[in-house]
Amino acid sequence: MRQIDHHIAGGAGGASAGSGRFGDVLDPNNGGVQAQVALGDRAILDRAVAAAKAAQPAWAATNPQRRARVMFEFKRLVEANMNELAEMLSSEHGKVIADSKGDIQRGLEVIEFCCGIPHVLKGEYTQGAGPGIDVYSMRQPIGIGAGITPFNFPAMIPLWMGGVATAVGNAFILKPSERDPSVPVRLSELFLEAGLPEGIFQTVHGDKEMVDAILDHPDIGAISFVGSSDIAHYVYNRGVANGKRVQAMGGAKNHGIVMPDADLDQVVNDLTGAAFGSAGERCMALPVVVPVGEDTANRLREKLVPAIEALRVGVSTDAEAHYGPVVTQAHKEKVEGWIAKCADEGAELVVDGRGFTLQGHEKGFFVGPTLFDHVTPDMESYKEEIFGPVLQIVRAPDFETALELPSKHQYGNGVAIFTRNGHAAREFAARVQVGMVGINVPIPVPVAYHSFGGWKRSAFGDTNQHGMEGVKFWTKVKTVTARWPDGAAGGVGDAGNAFVIPTMG
Repeated sequence: MRQIDHHIAGGAGGASAGSGRFGDVLDPNNGGVQAQVALGDRAILDRAVAAAKAAQPAWAATNPQRRARVMFEFKRLVEANMNELAEMLSSEHGKVIADSKGDIQRGLEVIEFCCGIPHVLKGEYTQGAGPGIDVYSMRQPIGIGAGITPFNFPAMIPLWMGGVATAVGNAFILKPSERDPSVPVRLSELFLEAGLPEGIFQTVHGDKEMVDAILDHPDIGAISFVGSSDIAHYVYNRGVANGKRVQAMGGAKNHGIVMPDADLDQVVNDLTGAAFGSAGERCMALPVVVPVGEDTANRLREKLVPAIEALRVGVSTDAEAHYGPVVTQAHKEKVEGWIAKCADEGAELVVDGRGFTLQGHEKGFFVGPTLFDHVTPDMESYKEEIFGPVLQIVRAPDFETALELPSKHQYGNGVAIFTRNGHAAREFAARVQVGMVGINVPIPVPVAYHSFGGWKRSAFGDTNQHGMEGVKFWTKVKTVTARWPDGAAGGVGDAGNAFVIPTMG
């Protein structure tokens, strides 16, 4: 049985150096166990932190241009190994190969941003802020940061965090999901090959025991997390209580508002991809569609049903498949439980994806595409994140009602509006209470030089992922006020004013 170990300085830590506990890594396409991952403990984390502490000062002292060169080389290596990484990712997650490549590419776009780190780290300078006084500021690394990442994007999200954290001069310890750990380990190896010093990017595996060790470790100064909202809230509270800087991104229930003037053919194309791509296991999926007006709803449903029924569910290596299996049997059962719950609550089950099997892969974790109509805001299945290939239609009589639905929802990650009306789009974008807005864009994940982050129970903390927000999160600002007295003047000023708070007048 293949074993996946920690990737830390001084060698991997498996059974001989860890807790002795292991977790199964499944193949969602057939339900079998393909590997075992070592589940670490505080001792493993201590080893990683010790290596990080030893390596970080020299890395921080390395000039930003040289750090950027490592990012350039890492990008080249990931691109050269794209097929290997995508196949590895798909075998453990279940998403189709093309989607896995997209996962990796979106992470690389943040690395591209990191290649420009010398520019974004430039400080500010004011000459003559007062009589003979200059003021300047600089951004300096936190020291040691950690990232705790989810199963659904095992390449993109680690690179969102670790790319920026290391580019600005920190050491970074990654704790990826134990469900699909191979790609994070391979990324650690490629960082070393690219020239990143040993100890600057390390990967440790584990479950709650490792998470708690990270949250409690006194030498880890900042933690970035992506996962479910309940765990995000826990991570934020425990990390902050321990004096750490924490950003914790949680769940979502993103809405797509469809105005009467929208191009419904384009909407259907966008919805099928955004709702069912990656089996709906995306925090930026679009699982709720809100057509405005009964006529819009009826026309949209008429077009949606055949498009959904035409979707091809297949194994992750099937180039013709639109999406593959969900990540585990337990998650399959959870998604199908939500389908049953929504039907019991009184919604109309238009397309039922339960019981889907694939010939030759009967033990795979497949869920067919599912469509509900006449879902109402009081239903639990609407309030909570299903995280599967399930699309719910919530009909709205008018624009104001449609605007209110995502604005009042407990989650506020992303939202989209489909319309040809510029005024309606502008009004919606200005007023909706959600962190990321798409206008005729179904999955509004910002480009790498902007930042990613939701509102309400979708995010805890004040700073977003990647872009300049990421740079701010992983650095501290130091401001220097300097005066160089003229030695010929015979003194430093009026001693009688030394006890008065200085001003720049």
